[in-house]
Amino acid sequence: MEIILQEDVEKLGTRGQVVNVKEGYARNYLLPRKLAIVADASNMKRLEKMRAAFAKKEATERESAQKQAEQLSAVALKLSRKAGENEQLFGSVTAGDVADALKAQGYEIDKRKIQLDVPIKTIGEFPITLKLYRDIAAIVKLTVEREA
Repeated sequence: MEIILQEDVEKLGTRGQVVNVKEGYARNYLLPRKLAIVADASNMKRLEKMRAAFAKKEATERESAQKQAEQLSAVALKLSRKAGENEQLFGSVTAGDVADALKAQGYEIDKRKIQLDVPIKTIGEFPITLKLYRDIAAIVKLTVEREA
């Protein structure tokens, strides 16, 4: 089934792109969430107008993501957690914890944009990558210390 993407979909395509997907994926996931529309004759005619609107929207999103990345590059986060003798945390620091710490400093970042390969389980300093837009990322320094 051919569809036109209205939003960027990870591992599928970008806005305005015509892609071929399985019918169930389109019907049950993409279409109800308004991530895509069916690529019929009328929608294909509207595609050029849609691409112009997508380009304008992309430019503003890219610009705001660039500004936010510049602001976030100066941010340093500090979290206190209970830890054992050999600096192992009781629990871990996850993307949700980092999102909450950023929110406390006034930055509204979705936890899905925070890229942690594995949860942080030791005390120390860690660089945290925030994927703000397709190719725009910011690195925030996170310090995890022992709770007093």
